[in-house]
Amino acid sequence: MRSGDHDGQGSGPGRPPDDDAGRGALHGLRVVELAAIGPLPLAGMLLADHGADVVRVDRLADSGLGLGLAPRFDVHARSRRSVALDLKAAAGRAALLRLLATADVLLEGFRPGVLEALGLAPDALLQHYPGLVIGRMTGYGQQGPLAQAAGHDLNYIALTGMLDAIGAADGVPVPPLNLVGDYGGGALFLAFGVMAALFERQRSGRGQVVDAAMVDGVAAMAGLFQGLWAAGRWQAARAANLLDGGAPFYACYETADGRHLAVAALEPKFFANLAQCIGLAPAYVAAQHDRQQWPAMRAALAAIFRTRGRDDWCALLAGTDSCVAPVLNLDEAPKHAHAQARGAYTPCDGVAQPAAAPRFGRSRPVPPRPAPQPGADTCNILKECGMSDAEIDALIASGAAR
Repeated sequence: MRSGDHDGQGSGPGRPPDDDAGRGALHGLRVVELAAIGPLPLAGMLLADHGADVVRVDRLADSGLGLGLAPRFDVHARSRRSVALDLKAAAGRAALLRLLATADVLLEGFRPGVLEALGLAPDALLQHYPGLVIGRMTGYGQQGPLAQAAGHDLNYIALTGMLDAIGAADGVPVPPLNLVGDYGGGALFLAFGVMAALFERQRSGRGQVVDAAMVDGVAAMAGLFQGLWAAGRWQAARAANLLDGGAPFYACYETADGRHLAVAALEPKFFANLAQCIGLAPAYVAAQHDRQQWPAMRAALAAIFRTRGRDDWCALLAGTDSCVAPVLNLDEAPKHAHAQARGAYTPCDGVAQPAAAPRFGRSRPVPPRPAPQPGADTCNILKECGMSDAEIDALIASGAAR
């Protein structure tokens, strides 16, 4: 699908379905991704995993954008092609415009105003390429008092109330890696916004800007907790609530071998199953939601779980609907029987990488490819955009491409 190459009819009833097996549900979609860190690479990976042709525009020299990883280990940058351009040079920007003429989507993660300063303002781009969807990824959004402020995942989730809710009762808030802001509130909402805009384009024939801000995405994910707070059913103290480790039946416990179990027996029937299997006193089952009993209940559960190793408990509780799972480390996770059975991880250049998600009934993604070296595909990509060998040679000689 290229900008303008759509009839607004979609693929509903009465239209023959495409056979996407082995090509991915997004086969035919071209995405141009201006290299960035954090959520943008994951959003690009999600689209590439499902068949989109994602072309990453890299800078000419390493400017600290990456993690210093060899391409085979840079999982979120997989399955791309790379063209290296100097967007501060007129010739580099002109080459990018040639590329955008073939694209459906532009992804960028600059601070607000940077794209405009480069002479690539979205309004101007949409005048030239009216079908283009422009996904803009920021922490604080394109407008607002903090729009120009520097920040990272931890800063963004701090503003949503979610960071304050995570951590031990007697400690400071704990960073939940960068899963919540960068990836949950950022990459997933950016990818969703882009696909929603592409769906709308089928009706209107027009592209548009997607303003994806991590503070907005995390706030949307936190709707349940805002509702509980408004209803007076969520306490401000950390580890004092049903889902933050406060409830002893929704918590982690150390086992005899120093490893851990995740216990999530929220519903009474599951907690009853757990109690029966491990020998927890029936009185605790009757008092499951009596907060006065929670300290004693937690101590009893902790004492019981310390009597066996983690894997022994998993074997004992298998098939009992007790809602207990082993806390696996990064080495163990790909080797777990369930992950193996579902093919949840796939090898790529000797590295176990997460397989494409979600899964489709017909469409099958192609196997992942290692991340490219910056500029590895410059010549081929520019040729696809209609540039001659002489034009490409001149562009490289000018220092605007590599």
